Amino acid sequence: METVFDFVIVGAGSAGCTLAARLSEDPNVSVCLIEAGSSHKHWSISTPGLTIVNMITKKRNWAFETVPQKGLGGRKGYQPRGKALGGSSSTNAMIYIRGHKADYDNWASLGNSGWSYDDVLPYFKKAEDHEKGGDDFHGSGGPLRVESRKCSPLNEEFLDACKTLQIPANDDFNGASQEGFGYYDVTHKKGVRWSTAKAYLETAMERPNLHVMTNVMAEKVLVENGRATGVKLRQKKQSIEISAKREVIVSCGAFGSPQLLLLSGIGAEKNLTPHGIDLVHELPGVGENLQDHIDWLAAYKGKRNLSKETVGFSLGGSLNMIKEFSNYRKEGTGLLSSNLAESGAFLYIDRNEASPDVQLHFVVAIVDDHGRKLHWGHGFSTHVCLLRPKSRGTVTLNSANPSDAPAIDPAFLTHPDDVEKLYRAARVTQQIMQSPALDDARGKALYGSDAVDEADLRADITARSDTVYHPVGTCKMGPSLTADPMSVVDPQLKVHGLDGLRVIDASIMPQVVSGNTNAPTIMIAEKAADMIKAYWASNVAKAAE
Repeated sequence: METVFDFVIVGAGSAGCTLAARLSEDPNVSVCLIEAGSSHKHWSISTPGLTIVNMITKKRNWAFETVPQKGLGGRKGYQPRGKALGGSSSTNAMIYIRGHKADYDNWASLGNSGWSYDDVLPYFKKAEDHEKGGDDFHGSGGPLRVESRKCSPLNEEFLDACKTLQIPANDDFNGASQEGFGYYDVTHKKGVRWSTAKAYLETAMERPNLHVMTNVMAEKVLVENGRATGVKLRQKKQSIEISAKREVIVSCGAFGSPQLLLLSGIGAEKNLTPHGIDLVHELPGVGENLQDHIDWLAAYKGKRNLSKETVGFSLGGSLNMIKEFSNYRKEGTGLLSSNLAESGAFLYIDRNEASPDVQLHFVVAIVDDHGRKLHWGHGFSTHVCLLRPKSRGTVTLNSANPSDAPAIDPAFLTHPDDVEKLYRAARVTQQIMQSPALDDARGKALYGSDAVDEADLRADITARSDTVYHPVGTCKMGPSLTADPMSVVDPQLKVHGLDGLRVIDASIMPQVVSGNTNAPTIMIAEKAADMIKAYWASNVAKAAE
C-alpha cells in the first residue's frame, strides 16, 4: 500500500470530503483521505426521512455523551456525530443555513483577515447549486445541491401561527435578511440526501491521485523538528504510518480535532501529563472555547388525525408509511423525501442584538430525547435554539487511548444571560404554538411545553434542554498567539508554531455562527482549499526561480 502522499487529510466529514475533492483537482499532487467510519452508501443515509435511524443507533454515529452538566441539573447531554464518509453531513437534518453577515464580519474584527462576509460569500456560492439558480446570494453549478421541500401541509399552520405574532415572512434565510418565518433550504437533490460525500467525493474518488481509507482510526499526528510529517493509524490490529510531503490536515470536527492534537502532544501540558502523553508543542487553546447551540423543545400530541402529515407510531401511520415507501421508491417524493424539519423561523428576543438571536425548527414528529424516547400516536415539535450562547466549554482527554471518547463539557447554561434568554425564547415559542392557527392540530402538551408558572417552565428547561448539534470553536482561529493566546490556528488555518499542519473544520470558528453549521463548515473547506493551492503554487514558483 502506498504510504507517502503530498497531503494527508484526517477526517472525511463535511470539511474533509470537500478538501479532498478540491485538492485532488490538481493531478500533480497526491491526496490521502482517512475516515474512521465506513461508506456513506446506505439507505439510512440517502433517505432524508430516515435520519432518525442514525441519530439513535451507533453504526454510523459516534454517539458521544457530555460530562454531567451543572446547568442541566447534573444530566449528561447527548452528542451524536456522523461516523461515515461525509461525517455529520451524512447524518444531519440537512438544513442549509449560512448564519448571518454579522457573524463573519465579527470573525474579521477579531483580527482574522480574509474572513468577513464579503470574503466568504464567494465560497458559499462556489459550493452551491441552488434549485432557483444563481443570484447575488446563491450559486449555480457547484457540487452541493440546495433545494426546499414542502411535504407536510402542517408546516403552513405553523407559519400561520408565526404570523399571529407579527413575525415577518422570509422566503430566503440566506439572502438579504435572516429575520422571519419560512421554509428552510436543504442539501437534497430530488429527494436524496446530498452530503459532502455525495456532492464532492464520489466523483473525486475516480481520480488516481486520491486515496480514500475507511474504517481506520488516527492515533496521532507525527511531528519531527517542529514539522508535521505524517499520521500514525490503526487499521484493525495493524499499525500504519502515512507520510505527508506537504501537509497534514486535521478535519475531525469540534470534538475529534482537539482530541487528535492532544493525543499527539499538542496542547496544554496540564491536559497531557495526567494521561502520560509527552508534550510536543505547548498550545493552551487546544480544546478550549467549545460553543454549542443549546436547545429547548416544545412538543405536542396531535388533536386531529395527523397520520398522513407527520411521522409517528399508530396503525394508520403504519399503513400510510407503506404508501410513503412506495412513493419514495418510485418518485422520490413524500414524507420520506423530507428532513421532517422543513420550516422554521429566526427571531429577535433582544432587539439590541446585531441579528436574530433565536432559531426555531418546526418538526412534523414528536421529538423526545433526540428521538430516542418514542411515543404512541402522532404530533409535532418545535426546537428553540439559542444562536449566540455566552457559555464556553472544553474538550479534553479521558485517556491516552484514541478509541476512547473525549471528555466533552459544553458548560450548557452556565452563563446567566443564556439562562434568561432561553427562558424568554421559550415563552415566545409557547405563544406561537398556542396560536389559534394550530388549534385544529394541537392536542396535549408534553412535559412542560405549555407550562404557565415561571418556576415550572424554568424547571422544564433545565430538565430537557440539550444540544441542537452545532459544536464549534475548540481549535479557534486567531491572528497570532500574541493577539489571542488561546487561538490554535491563524487565518490561513495553520497551527500556530508548527509547520505542515492545519486544522480545517468547524473547530476553527472563533464564535459560533447564527444558524446551522454544516454550510459554514463546507465554506471553510472551500476557502481553505484555495488558500492551500495558492500557498503551494507560490512555493513551487519560488523553488523554480
